[in-house]
Amino acid sequence: MSTPPPPDLPRHVAIVMDGNGRWAKKRFLPRVAGHKQGVEALRKTVRHCLDRGIGVLTVFAFSSENWLRPADEVSALMELLALALTREVPQLQANGLQLHFPGKKQGLSPRIVQALQDAEDASASNQRLVLNVCFNYGGRWDIVDAAQRLAELGQPITEEGLNAHTALAHVGDPDLVIRTGGERRISNFLLWQSAYSEFYFSDVLWPDFGPQAMDEALYEFAQRERRFGKTSEQVEQERQIHA
Repeated sequence: MSTPPPPDLPRHVAIVMDGNGRWAKKRFLPRVAGHKQGVEALRKTVRHCLDRGIGVLTVFAFSSENWLRPADEVSALMELLALALTREVPQLQANGLQLHFPGKKQGLSPRIVQALQDAEDASASNQRLVLNVCFNYGGRWDIVDAAQRLAELGQPITEEGLNAHTALAHVGDPDLVIRTGGERRISNFLLWQSAYSEFYFSDVLWPDFGPQAMDEALYEFAQRERRFGKTSEQVEQERQIHA
């Protein structure tokens, strides 16, 4: 599979990392084994984004609806997060990643909340890749929270105002949203930010999603024409002007 030339690569890629549980079930393993393998898939994806020169990677690690899962799975996910913060964050920082953890902090243990804040603070000056790990995040919560912030400030609710107070206000909107695992829905992820994103759905379960699968998504993205409400003719005229 050919890969797109650098000018056609998305600057910001967002991923719904779906299929960990099904990956484990197919192998007669506990679901947490799938989540652990999912961490390895994320590690590979981060390295590949660095190799490709992608500026922002946003991943959906734990949704606000995931609290409805069995208590033992939720507990295992929390422990996995704590372990990942201990083991992975130092290396991510060393590789020049700027870390953010968009999402509600309510419901998380004080230990995890502090670890998340420490990771963000320690990596704030890094610029090689912005990694947003959306944890306890929901798109509807994000919009409501932004509106509440504007109300508290006594500011009118406008598109610009809402955008400035969302959980991902520090980065531009995603150019490409990938969902693995064969499902064709967005599941309350980046509802505000993905208004004009390109969507790519892969049947590959997240633990098996490697560099080749990522390149296939990037290649398809490079073939698409992004019009943002304009006509193809207008897009072509603008391309020639800026060529």
